[in-house]
Formats: sequence, structure tokens, C-alpha cells
Amino acid sequence: MKYNVTITIGLKEGMLNPEARAIQHALANLGFPTEDLSTARLFRITLDAPHAAAAKREAGQMCERLLANPVIHHYTIEVE
Repeated sequence: MKYNVTITIGLKEGMLNPEARAIQHALANLGFPTEDLSTARLFRITLDAPHAAAAKREAGQMCERLLANPVIHHYTIEVE
């Protein structure tokens, strides 16, 4: 069965995020001050798996082996 998987990867709390700081500064210069801002990467993947739990497990392996660095990133996986 085909499953659509959405993986969101962001930096863990306390990690420096220069991209987010630059965006936050630019928004403030445009008149949109923000209290906090963070960035994340979003992956949408279609997987062939026997059931949703297997699709989620496979997506987790993708994160652990390639997509995320578990030392500095956290991630969430949603299966449709």
C-alpha cells in the first residue's frame, strides 16, 4: 500500500540557527518584529509499505541514517 509521509526536521533547542536570526532581523527591518523564529526542513515522501507503522518506521530510519543529524536535529513523522 502507498503511504504519504511528511518528515519535518528542525534544530534542537539551544542550537545556533543563523538563517533564522537573519530572517528575524530582516522581518524586524520590514516592520514585522517577532519574539522568536526558527526554521525547519520539510520532506514529503511516498512509500510502499504493508501498513502505516512500517511506513513510519522506514521514515525514521531515513532520518537516522541520512536526513537528520540526531545530535543537533529533532524530527517528526506524519503518515497519511
